Amino acid sequence: MVKTVPLKKTFLSPKVLTGLAAFGLALCLQSNFAYAAAGDRSAGSHYPPGNDTIHSIQISKSLSSKKHKIRLYPDARQQVLFFSANGENGKVYQLFLFDMDGRLVSQTQIRNRETTVLTNISEGNFLFEVFTDDERIENGQLLVR
Repeated sequence: MVKTVPLKKTFLSPKVLTGLAAFGLALCLQSNFAYAAAGDRSAGSHYPPGNDTIHSIQISKSLSSKKHKIRLYPDARQQVLFFSANGENGKVYQLFLFDMDGRLVSQTQIRNRETTVLTNISEGNFLFEVFTDDERIENGQLLVR
């Protein structure tokens, strides 16, 4: 026999809900970075044994240009990375992707209002820089796990 019990209605202000959501997001991000940094592939972790597929791509920008709109974003399945630029007409934008040892892993260039796809990105932490006319306009970090 199943007995239903009514739930208590509680009220949380939007300010409290926002704080709780931010705290939960910070905890999730902290634990995800800890798994990636430790290379933990145990059965209880986010990495099932024997499964080497990419689960997510996270991008954090350190420097952003106000004159040029650069977008780095993963697809819905988190398998590829899109790179697009919107700025001044005739500009060429170059994306450089480095591993944590400073080795160049990938390089691509696009023109204004174009988008390209970066595929076959291996797991790990990367640094990226975007240049136009020998001027760094954006940089940041990329985490692929």
